[in-house]
Amino acid sequence: MEIVFYLLLGFNLIVFLIILFNFLSAPKLHNKKINIKNEPFISVLIPARNEEENILACLDSVNNQNYKNYEIIVLDDNSSDNTYNLVKQIELKNDKIKLIKGKPLPEGWKGKNWACNLLSKQAKGEYLLFMDADVKLMPNTLLYSIYLFNKFKLNVLSAFPTQITKSFGERIIVPLMKWLLLSFLPLKLVYKYKNEKLIAANGQFIMFKKEVYDYLGGHKSVKDNVVEDMEFALLTKRNNFKLMTTLGNDAVFCKMYNSFSSAYWGFSKNYFQGFKMHWLPFLLLQLFFLFLFVSPFIISLFNVNFLTIVFIILLGRVLLAINTKDSIIFSILMHIIQIIVLALIAFNSVISLKKNRILWKGRKV
Repeated sequence: MEIVFYLLLGFNLIVFLIILFNFLSAPKLHNKKINIKNEPFISVLIPARNEEENILACLDSVNNQNYKNYEIIVLDDNSSDNTYNLVKQIELKNDKIKLIKGKPLPEGWKGKNWACNLLSKQAKGEYLLFMDADVKLMPNTLLYSIYLFNKFKLNVLSAFPTQITKSFGERIIVPLMKWLLLSFLPLKLVYKYKNEKLIAANGQFIMFKKEVYDYLGGHKSVKDNVVEDMEFALLTKRNNFKLMTTLGNDAVFCKMYNSFSSAYWGFSKNYFQGFKMHWLPFLLLQLFFLFLFVSPFIISLFNVNFLTIVFIILLGRVLLAINTKDSIIFSILMHIIQIIVLALIAFNSVISLKKNRILWKGRKV
């Protein structure tokens, strides 16, 4: 039991130190008005498939920027709801907004990548911002993004939005994305070092210098990749370009899902493929997560020494909740359930991929 204690203590201390490092240093976007010398032209590119519930709020948030030099292009990706008509009504009133219709999905392409590829062909900007239709920007987001590009001489900027969760089911699953990110990756090092293992990006908000996007081959270079954001991050580093990945903080928000079921299948779509490893070590890793982050709670019922490890785990959850603007109480109370649900998502992600049964927005992934 002593060996188990020190094993669990050692690994959990490492994870805690990464969480603490991110708490103190993770790059963040800010909704902060800041002076810049000029405003380069930005193309805000939004693929939209069955987004009638989100698209108007998204467009409204982009249209209210404290930044003048931009265009908004929305691609209606063969929606079966009222997305096209809603955007069309806005387009007629606003000359910054352009609506285009998607084309049939070619063989070998994933739907979102094809839509983004078509959007890029219409863009006139020096910078291309690809963002999802369920994302909302605060008024100074574009301004602060350009500030970061200039200050750090960036080529690609990506942000993990602050997630808006309302239902109990969403609050169980959605925070897991940032828990994984901030527990195992020192986010500042993504920018600092060229190491290709230190990568992260989020397709919900990813911004390129246009010439860099073209140099990387655009979305054609990632056309069949479900986790195209991570592939772009890898290509960026491989070609010696500067990538910064940030937290959305008070500048970028997103409501990804509206139920436990949609969140469960949404995460299942990407989780396994994001690790880029064989299914067996991937599943063994998930079992290790259960051992690492759940077993100390159980063992502490019989051995009080393990309460030290429980304290370290929960303190980490507190720092994570503060950093990502989640509920501290919920994060503490639901920790065990969340880790167990993550394991279930992992198994579902592998099985569903092998059986080719994951549907997203009415299409097979």
